[in-house]
Amino acid sequence: MNEKVLIVEGKNDRKRVQKVLDEPVEIICTHGTLSEEKLETLILPVEDLDVYILVDADDSGDKLRRQLKRELPNATHLYTDKDYGQVETTPFPFLVEVLGEYFHVKDAFYGN
Repeated sequence: MNEKVLIVEGKNDRKRVQKVLDEPVEIICTHGTLSEEKLETLILPVEDLDVYILVDADDSGDKLRRQLKRELPNATHLYTDKDYGQVETTPFPFLVEVLGEYFHVKDAFYGN
């Protein structure tokens, strides 16, 4: 298992982030909600790893973030800009800026 885990909401968010990352990172999709089953199978097994949370800047993303803060108090929270709203529509340069603080990102994105 990777030491770093990134939690996003959906498959399109995962695809977007994978295009930027240049290191192995386990990316967990919550699909917008966290049931008890998802908590036990997806979230709790990673609580001792370096967990990062990047969810949409909307009401459902805020709700999910609050829930994840309770379950994973040591996680690092990353934010997209409210103007972009969703992770999947966040421009690559902004994602590089946000993710680049904590992850290796592909060189191709620097200087663009």
